Amino acid sequence: MAVALRLDPYLNFRFLVEIQGMIVAGFSEVSGLQAEIETFEYREGGLNDYAHQLPGPVRYPNLVLRRGLTDFDNLWSWHRDVTRGIVRRRNGSVILAGDLGHLLWRWNFRNAYPVRWVGPDLRAEGATVAVETLELSHEGLSKGLFG
Repeated sequence: MAVALRLDPYLNFRFLVEIQGMIVAGFSEVSGLQAEIETFEYREGGLNDYAHQLPGPVRYPNLVLRRGLTDFDNLWSWHRDVTRGIVRRRNGSVILAGDLGHLLWRWNFRNAYPVRWVGPDLRAEGATVAVETLELSHEGLSKGLFG
C-alpha cells in the first residue's frame, strides 16, 4: 500500500503542551523550540585566507509558554517553589496536531524548571484575555513523529 507524503506545511495553531505526562491546557503560544551548535574559530598557521569553524557544544534557549490565565495554577506553584529553593525538574513535550486532531510531531524537552514568570497586563478597556508567561530552562530537545 502506498503512503502519501504531505507536501504542504502543517498549520501552527493546533498544539498541546505536556509536562510530566499531563496535558497542560490552554496555551496560546510556545516559542524557543531551538537548538544551536556553538562554533569556535581555529586559525591554522600559514593560512591567512580563512579560519576553520569547529563545532562546539549545543545550546538550547529557554522555552517560552504563554496562555490565558485560568484557575488552574500549577505553573505558578511550580515557579513559586523554585523561588523558594525547591527545584523540581520535569520532562515534557510540545505536541503538534493535524487538521483533524491527530497527533503529528512531538518535541520533547528534558529536565526543565521555570526561570521566569510574567503575569498578565491588566487593562480596564477592551475585552482581551489575561495572559501569563512562563519561561523554562531545559537540558535539551528531541523530536519524534507520531504514526
